[in-house]
Amino acid sequence: MNLSMKWLGDYVKADMPIKDFCHSLTMSGSKVECYEAEGSEISNVVVGKILSVVPHENSDHLVVCQVEVGKDAPVQIVTGASNVNAGDIVPVALDNSTLPGGVKIKKGKLRGVESCGMLCSLGELGLDKRDFPYAIEDGIFIMQEDCQIGQDIRSAIGLNDTSVEFEITSNRPDCLSVIGLARETAATYDLPLNVSAPEFKGVDGDISSMLRVDILDPEHCPRYCAGIVKNVKIGPSPRWMRERLRASGVRPINNFVDITNYVMLEYGQPMHAFDLRYVEGAHINVRLAKSGEKIMTLDGVERELSDDMLVIADEKKPVAVAGIMGGEYSGIMDDTTTVVFESAYFEPTQVRRTSKALRLKSDASSRYEKGVDPLLSMTCLKRAFQLVEELGAGEVVKNVIDCDHTSYSPAKVEFSTEWINDFLGTDISEADMKEYLGRLGFTFEGSDVVAPSFRIDIGCKADIAEEVARIYGYNNIPTTDFRGVARAELTDEQKFVRTLRNAAVSLGGYEIATYSFVSPKYFERINLPADSALRNVVRIVNPLGEDTSVMRTTTIPSMLDVLSFNYNNRNEKACLFEIAKEYLPAKEEKPFINGDTLANSGAKKHRYEYSLPDEPQRLTVGMYGGEADFYTLKGMVEQLLDELKISGVEYIRATDSDAFDEKCALHPYRSAVILRDGVALGIMGEVHPEVQEKYGLGVKTYVAKLNIPELMASAAEKITYQPLPKFPATTRDLSLICDDEIPVAELEKAIRGAVGKILEKVTLFDVYKGKQIEDGKKSVSYSISMRSHDGTLTDEQADSAMKKALKALSAIGAELRS
Repeated sequence: MNLSMKWLGDYVKADMPIKDFCHSLTMSGSKVECYEAEGSEISNVVVGKILSVVPHENSDHLVVCQVEVGKDAPVQIVTGASNVNAGDIVPVALDNSTLPGGVKIKKGKLRGVESCGMLCSLGELGLDKRDFPYAIEDGIFIMQEDCQIGQDIRSAIGLNDTSVEFEITSNRPDCLSVIGLARETAATYDLPLNVSAPEFKGVDGDISSMLRVDILDPEHCPRYCAGIVKNVKIGPSPRWMRERLRASGVRPINNFVDITNYVMLEYGQPMHAFDLRYVEGAHINVRLAKSGEKIMTLDGVERELSDDMLVIADEKKPVAVAGIMGGEYSGIMDDTTTVVFESAYFEPTQVRRTSKALRLKSDASSRYEKGVDPLLSMTCLKRAFQLVEELGAGEVVKNVIDCDHTSYSPAKVEFSTEWINDFLGTDISEADMKEYLGRLGFTFEGSDVVAPSFRIDIGCKADIAEEVARIYGYNNIPTTDFRGVARAELTDEQKFVRTLRNAAVSLGGYEIATYSFVSPKYFERINLPADSALRNVVRIVNPLGEDTSVMRTTTIPSMLDVLSFNYNNRNEKACLFEIAKEYLPAKEEKPFINGDTLANSGAKKHRYEYSLPDEPQRLTVGMYGGEADFYTLKGMVEQLLDELKISGVEYIRATDSDAFDEKCALHPYRSAVILRDGVALGIMGEVHPEVQEKYGLGVKTYVAKLNIPELMASAAEKITYQPLPKFPATTRDLSLICDDEIPVAELEKAIRGAVGKILEKVTLFDVYKGKQIEDGKKSVSYSISMRSHDGTLTDEQADSAMKKALKALSAIGAELRS
């Protein structure tokens, strides 16, 4: 619904700032989508008067105009328009002006003659002939408006309204009208609402001799009002009406069509106008269509009707689909002399069903199918006749037809201040509540509140509480806890996962999300052994396809899929992570018989009892390109573990561990399993070249998978801070000779175990293999820092610790290098 702020001003004082208006109406329940100021793209365009027109000295089709624009001296403008003459009033775009579409007008020369602007056509102002019917389509806009020379063009031609777009919910059809939104504005700002009952004079005449109306289906059409205008004068609507229609998003057509649209926008009640000469027998029947009956609607499409569709018909044929659209010959034409105005109430469900079946939508149907005020039909007919007389468009026959089968009774709801306050968690007085409801048109009868006829959405006490709340102000309602519900807090696992996620992001990772259901072919792509437990999957009973038929038991293929997608879309590098679940079957499915028999069969119908799978969370990291290598990935894992306060971790070759079947997807000599106290925390390494090829990855790729439950169990629950050391450290260096196959981590483990609690730090600073070292051997050098918190270490204590370390190292085949 587009609302003209000028039009709104007829009913309520709407002089507040537009941003304040939009915010306040939104907060009181009428959501504003946006607003647009007409002519906002136009600047420095004024009304001018042409003083003289002379031929251009260097062109046979250009003319040079001297134009008065309200300044000290006229401006000279060169134009190729053929419809300008001295004395014409025209729009003038001056130097440094802007037109719709971002067009900039600058001073320049045309064929050697200076031109200080441009004379504008309707199209250049963003308008067309419907906005100003007296203007010509191609040529300068010769204005007939009452305006001043030098006046801004927007105010001169009424292109200065502001249109506000509302999103009206389906339960508030009363707000699909200017008066409905005026009512909301008045209630929101506590302003008086000025809506007067329409009146018309009319001329004498017997309408019963001119037209007859019969409602043959009162269930679907409880009320039908009709009136006649004779000696009509078809022509354009006045400028004020055209401006309001344009601001509301409706194009002007002619005075009679515009009147029906105007009333629909003003009151929310759709109307239709018929040319009486095409109503055969001057008899209107509101009936259900006959099966197979056809009608050519105003949009030029022939539509076949069914016997459950309501139509407006004459004695021979349908002339309109009730509440949706008129027939081809029901419209107003230039030679129309007598017009029938229709204002009716059609049952919403029937309109909705017919509109959907015919695939025919209109402004009328969108309002009828939501429900209009059942008491509004006659009011809107009178308003249409009032406008006909104001516009001098014809003679209104004084008496009208009103076929009324309605049995309307207003909605009544028990009013309880205590209940509303308890429901809202507020402490609003009864007087304030009644004042709020009174602003919205509600009245009171005893202990009940009575809804006005236009509020078809009121049905229970909660609806009344909502009305009180939105006028009281949602922002004014205090925050309260749900009764009987504990305050929501993150679980320990959620806090842990949040810490893990933040740490991964801080290390440069981008989070991804992949599907939990995958293809069984995933296992082949990572070279998973045929006897692997990971091939025991939870199968989906009704999968979308084979590619999504099982629940994943490992997250590594999902990560490789995303890395492959990025690589094949020419992303030079990637560092991704995902926190997601794996689905590990707890036990096999067990069939049981439920006792039902299949139709036409003596066989028993079987169902399966499924045990819920284990769903452990995993952190999966993947990277390629840039500085990505095994040690970069290991450094990222170490940083994550450090952030989680997990210490005492060791790394062993993946081939030496049976903890992860996914090791088959990794390079056998560039992968490792992460252990702590014998518990496997994760696996990491370079992707196997065969797997890389299957995924179309042309660079070395690295992945890691960390088991979140095991990480959480290993993390320190409390952080213990140690005081700064009071005593100096003692440092010793060890250079060792050992077999090349012995991991340096095993050497470091031996040193730590032997030195004991005085050990502060072990630093590997050199690994050497060369001419001075025997084949199959390597030299490994460590810097060992020791410190005691009880006193300064003596040389004897340090030497004793080194002897123990050398003994432990000797036991695993490492000797001191001479």
